[in-house]
Amino acid sequence: MHVADTPDSVEQDVDLLEAGLRRLEAEYNMYFAGRLPRPPLETRAQVTAIVRRIDNTHITNYGLRFRFTTLQTRFAKFVNLWDRGLRAKEEGRSGPFVQSRQETERPKDQAKERSKQPDRVVSTATFSDPVRELERVQNLYEKLAEARQAAGQEAIPFPKFAEMVKSQVGALKAKGSNEVAFRIAVKDGKVALTARGVSGSGTRPKE
Repeated sequence: MHVADTPDSVEQDVDLLEAGLRRLEAEYNMYFAGRLPRPPLETRAQVTAIVRRIDNTHITNYGLRFRFTTLQTRFAKFVNLWDRGLRAKEEGRSGPFVQSRQETERPKDQAKERSKQPDRVVSTATFSDPVRELERVQNLYEKLAEARQAAGQEAIPFPKFAEMVKSQVGALKAKGSNEVAFRIAVKDGKVALTARGVSGSGTRPKE
């Protein structure tokens, strides 16, 4: 494990990883859509090398460690999805990236159908100290990202989400709440994240 890396150099690597992952996602989407002749293996190798380099670094800064862990998890999930898509394509099967002509030609109709769906709660989580509850914050973020993607909404950058959770918890605890409960819900086809203060030490909502 490397211990000589400075916080600035680690932050630069995390920035490189975030940019590289965005590029890799875009290139894989282009490949599966038929706009690239070959899978972006070179870009994937570059991103993999950055992940390994950061993973072998002792990161003392909480924010940087938080960002890296989230990006690393996201990369691993996408690698699994991409590999499934490649196997399906090689075997001539419909994979996770294949859409029917009806799906691609009727985006407005799909949006209307989503808006007609009943309201539903996607996930809930309660926090008392987000800085010490890294895994729970990350899990909530991933569920929010998945819900927004399914609803056709743009993703929220993780640093912005983490800071929002931290500030909401701080603000509501300052008003007397012991914990703060967050809820991800879909209403009229739109994903919403709400927070409310919780008094006492009752049972935490299921995630």
